[in-house]
Amino acid sequence: MRKIDENELFDLAELFKVFGDSTRIRILYKLSDKEICVQEIADSLGMTQSAISHQLKILKQSKLIKSRRDGKSILYSLADDHVRSIINQGLEHVEE
Repeated sequence: MRKIDENELFDLAELFKVFGDSTRIRILYKLSDKEICVQEIADSLGMTQSAISHQLKILKQSKLIKSRRDGKSILYSLADDHVRSIINQGLEHVEE
């Protein structure tokens, strides 16, 4: 294993804190299939658009999701395949 400095370990711990919230995990799981808008996420999770927007902001700041404008809508998706891999590995771990 490579040598990791304290700042990298701190950043890793912060990343896992973001994954430590069940609402954010549910959002990431929804985004693992396709890009969707805030309202679609809110409807599927039974939450308000405001609550979802707050969580999306945290996920975006953590570079776990990205967004793009499509007309009047903003569509959200996973930032990259690393995020999908983390989710899939986590699911495999809890299913063992």
